[in-house]
Amino acid sequence: MTLPTAHEPVVGLPGSPAYDEATRVFNLVAPARPAAAVTARGIEDVRLALARARADGTGVRVHTTGHTSAATRPMDGALLIRTRLTGRVEIDAVRRTARIPAGTTWGEVAEAAAPHGLAAPHGSTPGVGVVGYLLGGGVSFYGRYTGLAANSVRAVELVTADGDLVRADAAGDAELLWALRGGGGGFGIVTAVEIELFPVAKVVTGGAYWSAAHARPLLDTWQEWTRRAPREATTTLRIMNLPPVPGVPPELAAGPVLCVDGAVLAATEDDVPAALDRADALLGPLREIAPVLMDTWAPTDPVGVLSAHMDPEDPVPFIGDHHLLRDLGDEGAEAFLRAVGPGSGSPLAVATLRQLGGAFAEPHPHGGALSQVDADCAYMGSGPPFGPVTVEALEQHCAVVREALAPWDTGRTIPSLVESGRRPQSHLDRESAETVARVRSRIDPKGLFAGDVAHHTVVGDLPG
Repeated sequence: MTLPTAHEPVVGLPGSPAYDEATRVFNLVAPARPAAAVTARGIEDVRLALARARADGTGVRVHTTGHTSAATRPMDGALLIRTRLTGRVEIDAVRRTARIPAGTTWGEVAEAAAPHGLAAPHGSTPGVGVVGYLLGGGVSFYGRYTGLAANSVRAVELVTADGDLVRADAAGDAELLWALRGGGGGFGIVTAVEIELFPVAKVVTGGAYWSAAHARPLLDTWQEWTRRAPREATTTLRIMNLPPVPGVPPELAAGPVLCVDGAVLAATEDDVPAALDRADALLGPLREIAPVLMDTWAPTDPVGVLSAHMDPEDPVPFIGDHHLLRDLGDEGAEAFLRAVGPGSGSPLAVATLRQLGGAFAEPHPHGGALSQVDADCAYMGSGPPFGPVTVEALEQHCAVVREALAPWDTGRTIPSLVESGRRPQSHLDRESAETVARVRSRIDPKGLFAGDVAHHTVVGDLPG
């Protein structure tokens, strides 16, 4: 790899501070190991890095926070560009839009939008990067009301393989905009996105925790509620085996617990009483089943939604899996608990069922390649290889859970939720995948970004 000249961004080689900065990932089990790496602070940095890669004949990879590093292809021999472009989130309160520089996290967006009474369809963690989440689908705690987060994207600015800065929107290259939203990546280096926001006055959000000894009636009651839940509510049910480490409340580390968390949207102040009633319709019957160990559900502003899930903020090692499920019913609930519940021997720290339906299930009239999800819930399970728990044990149990839930598996995934490149992934039908591939060939004819294309995009394709 040729070293940069003085006016170029510092392209770091392994062992250098620049390399260490650019290759930081959230999942420590899946470090990024490219041949060289650079942090791009501006568009000219991106262009110069791409020119260097073209001159050296190397492929180019891109990431921001590295939350999905375990789901990506190996970076051997490539130049990694970490996008952390300078600039602030620009809110247009009249149009209800936000222009977001690449590298921005959802916490920054939520804080910028909240003073205007607006919110974005962000994930459950403030430190997740905006661009990868959005273009990979995006499953929000507002999602049953807004649909997949990718549907909120109105424009994407990116630098192509030849260094051109283009803007894909409805008026200019609508086909590229369509392909970018859920198409599986590999088009160029995104430098900014423009998204739609929506009004929010308050959000009833938080988590309630019970001993997992009561898991079956709690799961049954939650499942029954999900079948008639209002669109304003999006929730998850989690079986959690948390270690007694700093940051974990003692009452949650004394044994397996079951958590129901989520958010109920109140778009206006007049909607707040209805949101409280909707939350109580969910939580009231659950609270009658067994004593609550901890309960944080309460009305708050949109920024508070980002702390409801209590995800770790610092990088951690973990092994995980994800797939989309049909309605589990009684048999599926029993299979789920046999695989991850009390007495199962599961080494997973968290096994999650995230409620879908509502707007998630509806095709968006102006959506992209992935605009809807035909499933009742999303499964995600993960655990850290700490102490006696090994990587091998976690991998094996991911396979056990996958087999147990196979009768309800739709065969599809959502790219932004995928945690492993070694298990089946598929999210597009063949016609959409072929159209995406055609657009990708037009934008990147020499395949400079081919390494960033998601694995196994078409439904039915299996790992090679």
